Amino acid sequence: MSFITDYFTHLLVQYGYWVLFFALMLELIALPLPGEFIMTYAGLIVYQGQLNWILCIVAAGLGSCIGMTISYWIGFRLGTPFFEKYGRRFHFGPEKLHHVSRWYSRYGNKLLLVAYFIPGVRHMTGLFSGITRLPFRKYAAFAFTGAVLWVSIFISLGRLLGPKWESYHHAINRYLIIAGVIMFCIYLCIYVYRKKKDELKAAFDGFLEKGVTRFHSMGKVKFIVVAAFAFFVLFTSLLIGLIQDFLAHELTAFDEVTVFIVQQIFDQSWTGIMNNIALLGSYSYFIPIIVITGIWIALKGIDRTLELTILVVVTLAGKGLNELLRIWFHREGPSGGFTVLTFPSQQTMLALTIYGFAAYLIFRHYGNYAVRFIALIGVITVCFSVGICLVFLQLQYPSDVAAGYVFGGVWLSMSVILLEVLRMIRGLKRECQ
Repeated sequence: MSFITDYFTHLLVQYGYWVLFFALMLELIALPLPGEFIMTYAGLIVYQGQLNWILCIVAAGLGSCIGMTISYWIGFRLGTPFFEKYGRRFHFGPEKLHHVSRWYSRYGNKLLLVAYFIPGVRHMTGLFSGITRLPFRKYAAFAFTGAVLWVSIFISLGRLLGPKWESYHHAINRYLIIAGVIMFCIYLCIYVYRKKKDELKAAFDGFLEKGVTRFHSMGKVKFIVVAAFAFFVLFTSLLIGLIQDFLAHELTAFDEVTVFIVQQIFDQSWTGIMNNIALLGSYSYFIPIIVITGIWIALKGIDRTLELTILVVVTLAGKGLNELLRIWFHREGPSGGFTVLTFPSQQTMLALTIYGFAAYLIFRHYGNYAVRFIALIGVITVCFSVGICLVFLQLQYPSDVAAGYVFGGVWLSMSVILLEVLRMIRGLKRECQ
């Protein structure tokens, strides 16, 4: 550790809550202090019983909120005249300020929720919020929420990791930064779609001009296709990175950290519950869901033959694809042996594709937003729970589970796009007849 981190470690042991308060307040005023290090080490001290977990979160949260408030009012008082006059001295002249201000006025308030997890960005968000005259109430709502979330996660992680804190905190910081960037990119995509919806629809109508008039629900169809394509691009990007890490043997740290955290959260008394939940990723549940979905399509579906065909393709071809992928990557699971090749996880990949396809049909044919929301949350909860159980029971590595999600996301999004495109082609043929 460096001199600064050693010094703050000593102070934290001696003065505890006051160090958390002032260190985070000063860091968010733009001083280069190791905030994540201080919070995770505070979590370690909580683990040792020398500090109270809730009081640590309160002290760190108050310091962060006050620091962000001071940073906002500094930016508010300096305003654009300061940067117009002195900005060129540090390569931030009026033109660049104008572009940044326009961008920040659109996206800045939402950025505050995830900016804490991105080093360098969190130090500037308060200043730019003040400079761009973002209303303080709106600023405070997002900034304070993000601050509490940020300190809670890092202090809790330090508490969970305990003695393993020094070994894993760098890896965890990296994954949290990646997660923050991904969350913000997803938000940007949603925001751009909502703001440019008319332009995107016009472009999409031009591309699919023929055959559109026969579909009364074309607005919904366009949204589904665009959303499926966006998820396809997202999962494909994750897939490329995952394969690169797998080939470079860089998944070990992720596996170790995740297994340790799961073991810290769930003790052996959960074994029976985990065994039961893990069945959601087995054919004991897959087959009934497939049969129920097939019956529903036969009774309520619009293009019954097409939807039943895609259901069969999603299920059988998805299983075949998973078998080929596991043989290709040839990675033995925790229990070893050729018969238990686990990368990517068959359970999480098939769970996401089968449950996800059933939820897609609900979204496609039901206009009730409550039903759609319940279906979406249900799929996320089931798939996540299955993954946690597989890791807890030491049947698969966390990276196997994550790979199953990623490959399943690619396969599901491709299947949805294929179904909707074929549906449009069939409609076009009917139009021409």
